[in-house]
Amino acid sequence: MKFDRIALSATGCAAALLLSACGGKEEGGSPAPAPSPAPTSAAASSPATSGTVPVSNADATAPGSELKVGERAVVPFKYGNDKSGTIAITVKAIELGPKEDLASYGEKAKGMTPVYIRMSVENVGGTDLTYSTVRLRAVGPNNKSTGVIITGETPNCQSESAKKDFKTAGATYETCELQAIRDGGEVGGAEFNDGDGYKDDPIVWKK
Repeated sequence: MKFDRIALSATGCAAALLLSACGGKEEGGSPAPAPSPAPTSAAASSPATSGTVPVSNADATAPGSELKVGERAVVPFKYGNDKSGTIAITVKAIELGPKEDLASYGEKAKGMTPVYIRMSVENVGGTDLTYSTVRLRAVGPNNKSTGVIITGETPNCQSESAKKDFKTAGATYETCELQAIRDGGEVGGAEFNDGDGYKDDPIVWKK
């Protein structure tokens, strides 16, 4: 399928060239004239101490799952070369924005209508995922690509990344993903297709 590649460079708009990315005390023993040295034991940190919650693959939402807006998907997540864990994504809304919101993108956005995917992201596993970002894509009614690839943000759809406290289980943040469709087209939902198992069989939230 041929995609519209939109090179967006506008003041006040984060746009980019688009590509199709302790131990217990031990007692016992025979009395001795002098007390024996106290036995030592290694202290083991528990999940509650470390803030990490083990998450098995069985807890993850299966590839190919079809959810409704408002439902939560739990997925394994990798960011960069050194950060990985488990997150939950809840798509809260999939909205069409006014065409005027793309005015600052210039002629290359002509004939496009913005799509706003609003979501919350939760750190489920409790690993350090600070400053990571999550990407979702808009799809048509048939769960296929809309044929448009766009990145950036508008005043009505601000893209956020995880903050410096996003390293404990239960930490959350909210963000908005800017997507677009051709005028006259229709958006059917949003998909998560990041990582092994989901690239070819994404999770889809239906609008």
